[in-house]
Amino acid sequence: MTASNEAEATRTHPEFLGGDLVSVMLPLPLRASYDYRVPRGMRVRIGDFVLVPLSSRTQSGIVWGPAVNDISPNRIKEILRHHDCPPLTAVAMAFIEWVAHYVMHPVGGVLKMAMSATNALDPPKSSTGYTLANRSSKIRMTPERERVLNIAGMTSPQLAASLAQKARVSPSVVKGLAKIGALKTISIINVEKNYLLDPNHPGPKLTETQAEAAKKLIQAIESSKFSVTVLDGVPGAGKTEVYFEAISSAVLQGKQVLVLLPEIALSAQWTERFRGRFGSRPAEWHSDLSQNRRRIVWRAVAEGKIQVVVGARSALFLPFQNLGLIVVDEEHETAFKQEDGVIYNARDMAVVRAKLGNFSIALASATPSLETIVNVKRGRYDLLHLPARHGGAALPDVEIIDMIKFPAPHGRWLSSMLENRIRETLGAGEQALLFLNRRGYAPMTLCRKCGFRYQCPQCTAWLVDHRQKQFLQCHHCGFQVSKPQTCPSCDAKDTLVPCGPGVERLMEEVQLLFPHARALIAASDNINSPKSATRLVKQIESRQIDIIIGTQIIAKGYHFPMLTLVGAVDADLGLEGGDLRASERTYQLLYQVAGRAGRGQKPGKVCLQTYNKTHPVLGALSKGDRDSFVKTELSARKKLSMPPYGRLVALIISGEDENAVDTGAASLNRTVPNSTDFQILGPAPAPISMIRGRHRRRFLLIAMQNVSVQKVISSWLENTQWSNKIRVTIDVDPYSFM
Repeated sequence: MTASNEAEATRTHPEFLGGDLVSVMLPLPLRASYDYRVPRGMRVRIGDFVLVPLSSRTQSGIVWGPAVNDISPNRIKEILRHHDCPPLTAVAMAFIEWVAHYVMHPVGGVLKMAMSATNALDPPKSSTGYTLANRSSKIRMTPERERVLNIAGMTSPQLAASLAQKARVSPSVVKGLAKIGALKTISIINVEKNYLLDPNHPGPKLTETQAEAAKKLIQAIESSKFSVTVLDGVPGAGKTEVYFEAISSAVLQGKQVLVLLPEIALSAQWTERFRGRFGSRPAEWHSDLSQNRRRIVWRAVAEGKIQVVVGARSALFLPFQNLGLIVVDEEHETAFKQEDGVIYNARDMAVVRAKLGNFSIALASATPSLETIVNVKRGRYDLLHLPARHGGAALPDVEIIDMIKFPAPHGRWLSSMLENRIRETLGAGEQALLFLNRRGYAPMTLCRKCGFRYQCPQCTAWLVDHRQKQFLQCHHCGFQVSKPQTCPSCDAKDTLVPCGPGVERLMEEVQLLFPHARALIAASDNINSPKSATRLVKQIESRQIDIIIGTQIIAKGYHFPMLTLVGAVDADLGLEGGDLRASERTYQLLYQVAGRAGRGQKPGKVCLQTYNKTHPVLGALSKGDRDSFVKTELSARKKLSMPPYGRLVALIISGEDENAVDTGAASLNRTVPNSTDFQILGPAPAPISMIRGRHRRRFLLIAMQNVSVQKVISSWLENTQWSNKIRVTIDVDPYSFM
């Protein structure tokens, strides 16, 4: 089925008339639909949004098909109302069912993500708009009235407030002109911008390599067939400009486009680049939107009025009518994995969405995930490679700083070598970025007299010192407490000391070493919205900042031409903990942050401070040898039958009663299935054995690739009973092992 046929497939479903019984899926954690009767005089089709009675309340849902339950007809209630909204397409419904089956979550729970703006199911109420009427010579003209009438004559009907703002007058002037007949009122439904783009708007001139890559992406779109193309290019190679050409092609063909970004609320530069290419901003979809904006965007997508949506992972479940291209930028990012509620990987599900809709998807990254690399090797995905930076910029030199040989002074975190590199950079009038992926002032606080450590009362995690805000905070549950003056254990005064550095502590050191430099912290604590991200970008671009001290949010996609030095203060940080993907993630993160250096005409330099200079990750980074690192890492995974050569499923048993959790884990352990095709490890306490007051135990299923892990898990759980005091969470293809 092609993308253009999605809506048509829904329209051709047979209608259900008055008296017919239909199943309605509700956006609730339910595995089955409920049956309802179509009332006399109503017609509904599969995919239609309807309002139905549910116990003592009402609930909106979707007509999923004919009735499926064996219920006495006199017990079946009638549908209350048919929402005035385009139906969900057949492909979208199939996608919801596919995701639910794969991640082993109730269909209704997945549907809830597709119905995340229930106030958009009916058209908005009409408003009074004002437009130009026939002018009368009897009108007493003033400069204010003249401006209003001139603007009203050049634009579509406007609300009084909007017209007044454009004319720089009060709304009373507008209403006064309507009263005397110079303006006429008209009922308007939606006065919001229509998100129309100009796909022919001139963009930057592409290099020969970029143009060839863009041509192949466009050919894939024009084929109207399912395909996955990996756009693999070094930082600064112009991957964004290449897939912008693909977006232009899709829009010219009348198709809708979805671009998934890992941190959409922080992607101010990306949005400006989009505006420069298409003359208008795309529609956005992320958690920072107001309820009214969510309603407008959801409804416009459903009506096919929006051409391009850029969004976080949840945008994948918007009710597209004619989706013809998906782009997943920074496809390797773990931010695409949702860890609570419906647990899914948006990148993988986006590939499924494209396959069901029979259209193209592009995965862009400077460091593709190992899963993606293997899919390319197996011929499942096509590869487009951009090996050089745009405009002739060179990749930065990488310098390994051995902290064993060249340690930082006591109580400090910057080696003399990195300090000198910063001085050289500032002396040349250029900017530096110090990368430390730790928020706050220090990751732990202890008493130097008795050894007491501040731990979260709800989690088995240390409280992080946030000195600027004067509190200790848990980064797992959000618990906060003011830092006391005395130790709560031994009552000693002035004995509480911070252990380890965070970005705030690094800021203190920078201010001490470089008192005249203008420094700024870029972390999710202070860069947490599009507005704050835009402010950050403007400060750096306008050279108001000399030194940026940032966490991973500054590593993704930013382009600052005068930023020539990147210093990773603790390059070993991500290698700790023994996580399956620790090396891969660390390589990707350090490579991405290194890619911020030297993106303009000036050459870049990257300094990696490490206590483990022989680690393969650091060796690969220093030599620029990604292929060698990938080969070594894949070989190790293959020997252990780990992804991408095997399957993993995690089961997390949690509850507030620790005894009930252990009893439930023991019950599951007694019914563990046996097979030569898989093994099940556990139960074992999770590395973070309590989060938000819930104790946690884990099982891990390791299976061959050909094993249907969903069947194994389903059979296992069906043969086990446990207390309602505990919750069993299934994580198919886990990324976190905490």
